[in-house]
Amino acid sequence: MNSDLTSDLNSDFAAVAATERFFCSEAARLRRDPIAGTASHGVVWVLIEHRGGWPLDGFEGLDIEPETKALVLSAATAARARVLLVRRPGPRRREGLSHWAVLRHEGSGAYRQQWGTWNKDEDLAEIATALSLPGQLGHPPVLLVCTHSQRDQCCAVWGRPVGRALSERWPDLVWECSHIGGDRFAGNVVVAPDGVYYGRLDAESSVATIEEHLAGRIHGEYLRGYTDLFPAQQAAVAAMLRRFGPAGRNDYVVAGTVRDGDHWRIRITGSPPHPASVDVELEARRAAPHQLTCRGPAMSSALVYEVTSISTV
Repeated sequence: MNSDLTSDLNSDFAAVAATERFFCSEAARLRRDPIAGTASHGVVWVLIEHRGGWPLDGFEGLDIEPETKALVLSAATAARARVLLVRRPGPRRREGLSHWAVLRHEGSGAYRQQWGTWNKDEDLAEIATALSLPGQLGHPPVLLVCTHSQRDQCCAVWGRPVGRALSERWPDLVWECSHIGGDRFAGNVVVAPDGVYYGRLDAESSVATIEEHLAGRIHGEYLRGYTDLFPAQQAAVAAMLRRFGPAGRNDYVVAGTVRDGDHWRIRITGSPPHPASVDVELEARRAAPHQLTCRGPAMSSALVYEVTSISTV
């Protein structure tokens, strides 16, 4: 091929690339990036309803009374809580009190939640008090759908249809939320305070997945992980669910974790009819560098976990 033709082709390819819009979630789907082991760690959630636009940095970027903001952030840091902005899917409601909540996941599987309302910035100081208390037992779970377009366009493109579909089925449980991590796995849904991350959902698969979850049957197909576990443990539990079928949130317990360099051995115990004790072995490796978010052009290498064996003990 002569140099002029090569130059013309390169120019054409560059022009096409410049006009094509990059979606990190589409790129991740094409690469088949593994989703197991990608849930952010944490067991305490602070939800703050905010019906206006969400800043890039979520709650930290809101233009509210500085002392109240500092108090909430300090209390959240002390409790190792994740602070999320939330709103109901669909047309934005402008009137009436806004809500806040503190949600906790306990190892026993018990839900603890504390809800309140706010009208002026200073009302949010009640969150700091709620974070210092255990909260009330009970309440149904909350379904959080990431739609934070300022953070990543994929969250809105994939998240909003998911939020609408879920809210048609469970209108009282569903909230859109700000950034929860893993933009390339949009649409992302978190069941809180269960602390279960799902990814790569669309309108149809989200309804089926959450129906199963609420019935005590978590599947491995769309599971990113449980937020009380570390990434290798999350990947091991997802492998168990894929191998032995769906299970409830607390039907599997990580009983032991051994690491030798990049090799992990996770022992998982189950309650009947699931296997009593299983060892899952995994190898950790760095994937090839890629652009992992729509906003960040820098190339990054994601850490992935490959299951090498699953054996009953």
